[in-house]
Amino acid sequence: MNPHGTDVLVVGAGPVGLTAAAELRRRGVDCRIVDRLPARLPYAKAVGIQPRTLEVWDRMGMVRDVLDVAVPMRGQLIWVDGEERERIDLFLPPEVPYGFAALPQYETERILEEHLARFGTRIERETELVSFTQDAEGVTARLTGPDGDEELRVRYMVGCDGAHSTVRKGLGLAFEGGAFPEEYMLADVEVGWDLPYGYGVRSMHRDAAGRVDDVLVCIPLPGPGRYRMSMVVPPELVAGPAPQGGDGVAHGLGGGRAPELHHIQAVLDRLSPRPVTATNMRWSSVFRISHRIVDRYGEGRVFVAGDAAHIHPPTGAQGMNTGIQDAWNLVWKLAAAVGGRAHPALTASYDGERRPVGEEVVGRTVRHAAEGVQADPEDPATLMMREAQLLVGYRDGPLAGPAPADGDGLRAGDRAPDCGGLLGEVATQPLRLFDLLREREHVLLLYADGAQDPGVPELAELIDGLPRGRLAAYAVLTEGGTAPAGAAALPVYRDGRGEFGRLYGVRRPTAFVVRPDGYLGARIEPPTAEGVAAYLAGIFRD
Repeated sequence: MNPHGTDVLVVGAGPVGLTAAAELRRRGVDCRIVDRLPARLPYAKAVGIQPRTLEVWDRMGMVRDVLDVAVPMRGQLIWVDGEERERIDLFLPPEVPYGFAALPQYETERILEEHLARFGTRIERETELVSFTQDAEGVTARLTGPDGDEELRVRYMVGCDGAHSTVRKGLGLAFEGGAFPEEYMLADVEVGWDLPYGYGVRSMHRDAAGRVDDVLVCIPLPGPGRYRMSMVVPPELVAGPAPQGGDGVAHGLGGGRAPELHHIQAVLDRLSPRPVTATNMRWSSVFRISHRIVDRYGEGRVFVAGDAAHIHPPTGAQGMNTGIQDAWNLVWKLAAAVGGRAHPALTASYDGERRPVGEEVVGRTVRHAAEGVQADPEDPATLMMREAQLLVGYRDGPLAGPAPADGDGLRAGDRAPDCGGLLGEVATQPLRLFDLLREREHVLLLYADGAQDPGVPELAELIDGLPRGRLAAYAVLTEGGTAPAGAAALPVYRDGRGEFGRLYGVRRPTAFVVRPDGYLGARIEPPTAEGVAAYLAGIFRD
């Protein structure tokens, strides 16, 4: 019994911490979320929203609020030395339910904070983690806030407290990497050019040796002609070599003199593809970029996520999205651990699954910042899927198990893709698979064509014997197929367009277990209750 009634302390109320707290609360876990700042910062820092993050927010039940205010990101227009060189259109397969989008970070935080408030939890502002200790039973955290100092006992703690993380330092995690020598400036401004809506702009100048020596990058934001612009800082605003935060990590917004509108206009005069005047500057700052990653994503009962675990160039808008998905991976495991249901290895799998992702993102963004996306010569379709974070997977992770013998189709550790055209017996309109997965925990999808008995009665008996809510189940039948014996025990949908069979690579009865984070936990072929039970035994104690 936890004497303080708090199971998890989340440190940091940016997008990563808010995601963690909201998902913990949705699962009924008692948690507190603290942040040292008195209010959200009104800065358009991280603005790119990847399709995979929108899928996460769909599963959380809050994507509609984002879609109401986000701007579509349709592509990028590239100029070099005053000439238009390339137009990149962002495209994804038609079954991917969301495209690329842009939204100021403060809007992302507002939506997440309002979503969290639906579960009765609010951010404790002006409250800072001072130090902590942990033992085999829990974590003792010392906080200081508006009402003075507090000692808090919790079962687990998650550090989402940024590049200068107190949690990371308290754990003694290594944070190896380096820093880029250049400094940049950011500005949120409006311009009146006639460039197509939804396209970013990248304009570069090359010196006599062909090296880029001046650059302007513009990302569209909500509002007419509004962009978040980044560019090389002018000499008079260079802060010098001293790192921010006093911890040797030179990353993030600077605290010195902020760029003024004339600094932004000078760059536009040099590099803008159209003669244009910047107006209505809402915010500006100088920032520096480092690339670092921790040697492990946690220790014992304390974990780090987001910038506390990895920092890197903003190339491709990977940082915030990667951090949100860190939290997404961790919290369902923590919720099981808090309830005493988790297999002992479950929370440890967070590091095994997410640190390889962080290493890949850091390496790729550093290469792309230095050499452009051509540093990784992939076909355009693969490049788009990777940038959209739709290729992130855990096939080699500690929960994936052995590969199937034939190697065909999706397998454990792969993202569970959406598909359309599912025809129910009551709903009069086709549904998406994500409609069935939304706000669920583990979901069993039994694919059958009626030609063989997939053991439905045994599976239904297994499901009925599990604790309530642990495993939802659906039968997905081929269009025209005969329902197998016992199928009435499960809700039945028909694969009306054949999308499920095609995207999941199935030709015979197969069971898929979809994890709470939208990845496949198991592919069981042929489907058996014993196979499902074996997967669950690796996740839960009982």
